[in-house]
Amino acid sequence: MKDLHSPFAESYAEARVKFLRAATEAGFSIRSHKHPERGREDETLAIDVALQGSPDAAAMLVISSGCHGIEGFCGSAVQVALLQDQTWLDQASASGLAVLYIHALNPHGFSWLRRVTHENVDLNRNFMDFSRELPRNVGYDEIAHLAVPPDWPPSATVTAEVQRYIADRGFAAFVSALSGGQYHHPLGQMYGGQQPTWSNLQLRQVLREHASELKRLGWIDIHTGLGPCGHGERIFFNHDDAASLERTRSWWGPEVTSYYDGSSDSPPLSGNLWCGVREECPQAEYTGIALEFGTLHYEKVMLALTADHWLHVQTAPDPSMSRRIRQEMREAFFVDTAEWKEAVLTQAFSAVAQAVVGLRA
Repeated sequence: MKDLHSPFAESYAEARVKFLRAATEAGFSIRSHKHPERGREDETLAIDVALQGSPDAAAMLVISSGCHGIEGFCGSAVQVALLQDQTWLDQASASGLAVLYIHALNPHGFSWLRRVTHENVDLNRNFMDFSRELPRNVGYDEIAHLAVPPDWPPSATVTAEVQRYIADRGFAAFVSALSGGQYHHPLGQMYGGQQPTWSNLQLRQVLREHASELKRLGWIDIHTGLGPCGHGERIFFNHDDAASLERTRSWWGPEVTSYYDGSSDSPPLSGNLWCGVREECPQAEYTGIALEFGTLHYEKVMLALTADHWLHVQTAPDPSMSRRIRQEMREAFFVDTAEWKEAVLTQAFSAVAQAVVGLRA
């Protein structure tokens, strides 16, 4: 790895420039899927896709960033660092695999320092069969008024009600209700939408272009905000299948966690991105993880998210309050220290190297 700080960016616009430059200098083909809206700096928004290796390869590793917008500060840096690392590039080329770098799955959220898309949808809850009745998250129904409170900071009444819910139901029940995904509160947290988002449709197009003939498909989707600071939890990113879990652990080690058996810090989720992957690539043996890097304590992360959703429904928010909330969002999903950055890059490089070995096995 080169200079520890150089792959990291201060904004989506800077991150995109760094990614495109690194992919171009590496000599890779790039395809950009332009977003219909503009960014916070009035910049072009896009999902940018760089391909390393043959488009006819039988096996491919996908490394994706920015599924949850603001989490792209970490994922983009990992991609840029890989593209700038000749040892990694040579290793990937020698393997005979194709590597697909998908930069900023949710560019709007990345630019505007939000976790959700421009439709206010959590992309990792959006891969549902919308022709069928959507599941009801009864737990979220009970706390919807707490997830987007009427005032910020939240009143003593709201805080007390949250504490009562946790005391009565348990902290795990609160996390599951809040984070598992919901489809009936469009302005609420973890909203999965009523139809596929722009990002959902664009990712499916990317997969049709690059992965429709693959025999084996590996995936690392990079996230932040959950778990101990600097720790990269390797979360099983597939349906509840014993053979798939065994294969995933054979690639990335026995420390791979799963929310199906309760070993992950993540609660069970609906409408995951991997659902779309499996639908678009049914012919491929798919093996994937969400590589989740911890930042702040869970309660601070959730407070930042709650403030962000409160801000989103305000018609005339106070400018200073807006700036403070956006800064707190950034701090909740990106730790700007040398120690955290080094931990991220070290663990990410290890995970991609293991994926290459797994795909070739």
